[in-house]
Amino acid sequence: MTIKYWDKFNLFELRTENTSYLFGVNERGTLQHIYWGSPVQAEECASLLQARSHSSFDMAVDRETEEYGGWGGAGYAEPGLKASFADGVRDLRLVYAGYEIEDGRKLMVRLADEHYALHVEVHYTIVPDYDLIERQVKVTNGEEQPVRIEQIMSALWSIGELPDYRLTHVTGRWAGEYQLRTNFLTEGKKVLESRRGFTGPHSNPWFAIDDGNTREQSGSVWFGALAWSGNWKLVLERTTFGKLRIAGGINDFDSSFVLTPGASYEAPMFVGGFTTGGFGEMSRLLHRYERNEIMPTKQLRKVLYNSWEATEFDVTVQGQRALAERAAKLGVERFVVDDGWFGQRHSDRAGLGDWYVNPEKFPNGLSELIDEVKGLGMEFGLWVEPESVNPDSDLFRTHPDWTYHFPTREGTQLRNQLLLNLGKPEVKDFVLQFMTELLSTYDISFIKWDMNRTVTEPGEAEGPSQDKSVWIRHAEHLYDIWAELRRRFPNVEFETCAGGGGRIDLGILRYADQAWISDNTDARDRLSIQEGFSYAYSPSVMMCWVTEAPNGFNGRSLPLSYRFHSAMMGGLGIGADIGKWSAEEMEEAKGYVALYKEIRHIVQQGELYRLQSLRQANYAASQYVSANGQEAVVFAFLQSQHFGNSHTMLRLQGLESEAVYEVTGSALEGSVRLHGSNLTQIGLPLNWRGDYASVLIRLKRV
Repeated sequence: MTIKYWDKFNLFELRTENTSYLFGVNERGTLQHIYWGSPVQAEECASLLQARSHSSFDMAVDRETEEYGGWGGAGYAEPGLKASFADGVRDLRLVYAGYEIEDGRKLMVRLADEHYALHVEVHYTIVPDYDLIERQVKVTNGEEQPVRIEQIMSALWSIGELPDYRLTHVTGRWAGEYQLRTNFLTEGKKVLESRRGFTGPHSNPWFAIDDGNTREQSGSVWFGALAWSGNWKLVLERTTFGKLRIAGGINDFDSSFVLTPGASYEAPMFVGGFTTGGFGEMSRLLHRYERNEIMPTKQLRKVLYNSWEATEFDVTVQGQRALAERAAKLGVERFVVDDGWFGQRHSDRAGLGDWYVNPEKFPNGLSELIDEVKGLGMEFGLWVEPESVNPDSDLFRTHPDWTYHFPTREGTQLRNQLLLNLGKPEVKDFVLQFMTELLSTYDISFIKWDMNRTVTEPGEAEGPSQDKSVWIRHAEHLYDIWAELRRRFPNVEFETCAGGGGRIDLGILRYADQAWISDNTDARDRLSIQEGFSYAYSPSVMMCWVTEAPNGFNGRSLPLSYRFHSAMMGGLGIGADIGKWSAEEMEEAKGYVALYKEIRHIVQQGELYRLQSLRQANYAASQYVSANGQEAVVFAFLQSQHFGNSHTMLRLQGLESEAVYEVTGSALEGSVRLHGSNLTQIGLPLNWRGDYASVLIRLKRV
């Protein structure tokens, strides 16, 4: 688990416990990737480090596996860096200029243009506990004239040679995020991206590559995730010479910027990994990494109630008080007031941007409700959407120039909103100031930060900035605000939300304690959404709600048990109008909340094993094993019965074969004691009753 430079071979070796990553400096003086996969002897791979050509049409075949380089010369693959110099030259020739190794875990390789004083640092950090490598790039302008950066990728990852390359990724839309897709890559480019100003629900900056034979429990898989919450791009390029390279970073679309003399820019982090343990082990490595290295806290998610679906904009102190009293009886730990508490916010047409407590809805101020919520034994949370503004608001009437707009165009209203130009220093200061005042004035423990529209008309009143594109500055200033709020209010937890799962990535998760992954709260739909989400992101950040039956989104009616079981697979929330629940429903729900508190350490801090997907069968099952291996919990969901087949043998994973486990749950009569070998080899018997049935099984080592 170290980094070594083999001086004899001009070879760099990055070694983790279960992987080798090799690249070196070839006779052209450029960085050439050699290998990434299971451990190998580095010195025996040195002969692979050589420049290659094929014909006058393919003079630099080795540049297809360039470890990092610029656009120029005879290189035609997606470049890591593209720049234009003040004299009009648009050709970049980056050559090796040295290296530094720090503590055996960090490597910085220096590159420089052959003629111009443009310097590039390619950074690597080994994260040994998870077989991961973090990569970043820093570019510095040493010229006396400005240099325009047209494209800067955080990393170029090379994989090969495989007989086939299968890409696994997620796609979706509002209320249908994180849908898994697989594609075999043929020669050419496959581009995954967002041009909407934020991460987006339509795709996510994460990828997984295998040869087409990898399964959940076995097989080799290469994977990576980008830590950026603005416009992003992944380019997967399979060449005619059998290679695959993935370039990833900030989207170059409409995003060129100028580096003034002496200025530097550091691209966002891009992490990559390799495992032979299949897609399941890939996810578990990422989950551990996120919990321990990315997320700002390691606290367990509290059971929350959110009042949105119960009241929408009809927020009153009396109505919220009544809901809080009911929520407390269920054992809820955090009560959250959603949209409608501020300004003249009676619908989505007005008031957004006016962040004062509505005096008609709260005649005695917000503290009255907060005190009552705390008196009921719960924390208080609040919804905000600081980046948007209604044209019908005091803020817009005072500062119309604060929104993104072009002078000859009428702004596009989405959800009756315009978007504030967060890249403006005065807008950034306004958001930080009103959030600071809000959190200083009231005893608020939780903020749900929403963003319900995309960026359109990305113009500025004073004309385009040269130093950074508006797309880049918006994301960077968002990070600055969240970082400062966390510094000023270390005991406040934050949730990232963008009309559901539109802004979830390793960048925002450095500041967010939890994530709202979809506005679709139908428990059956959520199984597919949550499965796709879990490929890249930890259940410890995944918030899931129990809502109404029939569901307001699709009209489907599901049992309360099914709805709770689906929502207990991450952080549990309740969003139903509990004022309408019967005494029997309240009592049943109270039992599920109490049960969840007993098992949430397993769900949120344990290891996830996806046992069965609804994509391949008529039932789904997931298993969580506690960090110490002593406990486990299994959730299983039946889509529908076929031909009276109500019996399933479910093979478990992650258990000690010689250990004995006490097994209890809703699909069993009483409890049984079984060896781990029986549970993993023969399986756990499940007896289904009816369509849309669900079971929860608990295991404890004895």
